Amino acid sequence: MISHLEILETNKMIREENLDIRTVTMGIDLLDTISDDMDKLCTKIYDKIALSAENLVKVADDTASKYGIPIVNKRIAITPIALVAGATKASSYVPIAKMLDKVSEQIGVNFIGGFSALVDKGYNESARALINSIPEALSETERVCASVNVGSTRTGINMDVVKVLGNTIKETSKLTADRDSIGSAKFVVFCNAADDNPFMAGAFHGVGQNDVALHVGVSGPGVVKKALEQVKGQSFEAMCECIKRTSFKMTRAGQLVAAEVANTLGVPFGIIDLSLAPTPAIGDSIAEIIEEMGIEVTGAPGTTLAVAVLNDCVKKGGVMAASRVGGLSGAFIPVSEDHAMIKAAELGALTLEKLEAMSCVCSVGLDMVAIPGDTTASTISGIIADEMVIGMINGKTTAVRIIPVHGKGVGESVEFGGLLGRAPIMAVNKYSCEGIISRGGRIPAPIHSFKN
Repeated sequence: MISHLEILETNKMIREENLDIRTVTMGIDLLDTISDDMDKLCTKIYDKIALSAENLVKVADDTASKYGIPIVNKRIAITPIALVAGATKASSYVPIAKMLDKVSEQIGVNFIGGFSALVDKGYNESARALINSIPEALSETERVCASVNVGSTRTGINMDVVKVLGNTIKETSKLTADRDSIGSAKFVVFCNAADDNPFMAGAFHGVGQNDVALHVGVSGPGVVKKALEQVKGQSFEAMCECIKRTSFKMTRAGQLVAAEVANTLGVPFGIIDLSLAPTPAIGDSIAEIIEEMGIEVTGAPGTTLAVAVLNDCVKKGGVMAASRVGGLSGAFIPVSEDHAMIKAAELGALTLEKLEAMSCVCSVGLDMVAIPGDTTASTISGIIADEMVIGMINGKTTAVRIIPVHGKGVGESVEFGGLLGRAPIMAVNKYSCEGIISRGGRIPAPIHSFKN
């Protein structure tokens, strides 16, 4: 039972501190649509998504109005297309991407995720076709998001694919050069990908889930920042307790909305993702939380410590408030989507290397980072490989969403608009890693029994 005091606190969080439900994402299984004919496959996928999600946007909007809690995004995640389209033997899956864009526009969702492949242990022809299709697919669609899982703690890292993806990202950026290379902002590379993640661009519907499931991502960096103002200068114990209590209250609101939307739609409730995700809005920033914790500018010494404490306390508080927690659940550090991160990068306090260190202790990795357009494909592959090995060794999800902005260099910036925000072009180490990337093959999984 939610008390009168909790209702008043929640209303204050919404009104003054940017508390919102960042996304309601419907996961839809497509394995029953498999066909060896491309046209039939597209028709069956279109029909299933249209039928399953036809009321998603309306119900989410009605629930937001009923409780007064904003629901910012409505999204769809589907079974990885590389698992669904293989029987067609097609060399290109671009027609599927265009169909997904069409049905998502019809339904009214912001994004649809699942133009994806899982290749941590192998690289079959369907996965190859999907990866080869990514540049054209993302350049010719608006709402489609793509992802590739190249590694895991159990299987190691598929370096053959990591090598290829450097070129994939370069080509995607080039094909969308007239839109500031935005295509690469819709593509993410994973290690240990979560199959119930409601956040884009990496959402897909895992094969072990229900036919349809409703996942919710709760977010409120502004709420946490405001709460920390009350414990300024106090001990770590007081700070941790403050974050945990705040996360508990935020998650309770998310649980209420998640249950309502799922029940109204008549679909199973999946998970609540506890991730703190920023927006470009003032007062809705992860970097502002870090700085409120005692860091002058995000990126200064102590930043990794602050992120680790924040990430842990958010999880501890949220887990106690929700019946099912999943997805990524942590603190996101996307540069372009956080105005204080942007400022830190422009000041030179926040570098690519410091972001990599921060990703060791938070969700998810190098996210929405813009780099010079002339960065080589092998360097991009090297950046991916570094982040993937952090995930593999530490048994956590890591990801790379990096944007080589065609025609731009360090000192310039790029404007994506909306939630994707604005990104300064960050410097990349000028020395080559071509020799190690060109080796190819697969990096074996780490030995767990001697983990230290």
